[in-house]
Amino acid sequence: MTSTNQLDVLHIGGPTVRLRYAGRTFLTDPTFDAPGDYPGPVTLHKLTGPAVPADQVGPVDVVLLSHDEHADNLDNSGREFLQTAQTVLSTPGAAERINGVRGLENWETVTISDIRITGVPALHGPEGCEPLTGVVTGFVLQADGQPTVYVSGDNASVDRVAQIVERIGQIDVAVLFVGAANVGHFGDTDLTLNARTAVQAAEVLGDAVIVPVHGEGWVHFSETLDRLRRLFEYAGRDKQLVIPPLGVEIAV
Repeated sequence: MTSTNQLDVLHIGGPTVRLRYAGRTFLTDPTFDAPGDYPGPVTLHKLTGPAVPADQVGPVDVVLLSHDEHADNLDNSGREFLQTAQTVLSTPGAAERINGVRGLENWETVTISDIRITGVPALHGPEGCEPLTGVVTGFVLQADGQPTVYVSGDNASVDRVAQIVERIGQIDVAVLFVGAANVGHFGDTDLTLNARTAVQAAEVLGDAVIVPVHGEGWVHFSETLDRLRRLFEYAGRDKQLVIPPLGVEIAV
């Protein structure tokens, strides 16, 4: 269980991370399916299954769901998992599509067990991408005596990160969805942070510990975590970066 002033992180795979924070357990974007294909306007190909199966995750108090429209953020087993969580927070659109989901507008805050959870802006591609990629949200967790934690969701915009820092203030830990996701909708413009823009986001975030996830396990991720690590080294920010091992809980 999390101590009074740390964040325990278990990377399950892709965007799925268990966070133990302020005595409560959070899970981001549940994806627990085995490898397979997801047909749609663009077929998504999953290459690896979860490092920890759903039945071994344990009780979850709050699911932080960045969006529900894409299988790499919410797959079939993930949808089943939502029913086991006490609270599911996501976009207002997700709340309309999935029973039991609480939608958060940008900058709206809910308090659960003295933990303040704020929905924050995210952009799943270039400006104006929403008709193709949908509306996405990030989250900020705050509690007295605890680090302030930012979960980016599928955000590609450094400007959105700057807006969050300006409004929230100091971020202590940033869980950034990376991997340069690209399915060709916008040419070479990525749908999530790439290594270069992740470094720029880290610069905006100052001294925050950067925990990159959602950079492996799917064909549409166009950059490796090794490239991300190297660009952080070249920028002199390698000590800021903590790449969580799959299936092993670490303290941040």
